[in-house]
Amino acid sequence: MSSMTIACIAFVFIFCGALVGLCLRLILPGHHTSGDAKDTVKLGTGLIATLAAMVLGLLVSSAKGTLDAMNTELMQTGAKIIMLDRVLAKYGQETKDVRELLRGNVASIINRIWPEDKAKNVSLRTIETSSAIEQFQEKLAGLSPRSDSQRVLLSQAQQIVSEIAQSRWTLIEQTQQALPTAFLVVLVFWLTILFAGFGLQSPGNATVIAVLFICAVSVSGAIFLILEMNTPLTGIIKVSSAPLHKALENIGR
Repeated sequence: MSSMTIACIAFVFIFCGALVGLCLRLILPGHHTSGDAKDTVKLGTGLIATLAAMVLGLLVSSAKGTLDAMNTELMQTGAKIIMLDRVLAKYGQETKDVRELLRGNVASIINRIWPEDKAKNVSLRTIETSSAIEQFQEKLAGLSPRSDSQRVLLSQAQQIVSEIAQSRWTLIEQTQQALPTAFLVVLVFWLTILFAGFGLQSPGNATVIAVLFICAVSVSGAIFLILEMNTPLTGIIKVSSAPLHKALENIGR
């Protein structure tokens, strides 16, 4: 399921919990919602609120770390691509076709991950199965250096390509991080019970319902952000394509 779908499901459970609490307040006898009983409900909701806030904070921080790590990896990859093009340029005119292939590969990656058509679904499967790196390595292997300097430059180019290939698989592996289903279920359960407690302590008027609705939307939005930032190459929240665009601009100069 998409992040938006999961967030919407979480919202339904959380807000329904609040409505159930409001209904219980009307059904239960008065001594269940006043005095010592009310104090106990407050203590319970306070405990669950603390647990939920800690977990949400940790998850947002962890997801933001994943997004930042992906951004850093892309910036390093963009820098390596520019360095690779410079090394190939120093090698000589024999690398003209190889540099054109490099430009085409970078443009293809940008189009696959950040398509101009925003409605187009991004599939990492096409990136995983792509053999562009292998083809590029074969092109480099086909070069025949005629001097010691060209041998050194070719060795440098091959080393950079190996590092880019490793970065590619690192990016792919990082996208496999997913929030455990059991963890998410427990978190939504806590939030549902918490909002049920809020409803149990609140009068059932329009203002209270509106406030609980906004709070439920906000908490569900936090879950959406966590899920989106955990998959920074797909979805609505993505890493920036600026490093690769900059690399593309510099190839061939």
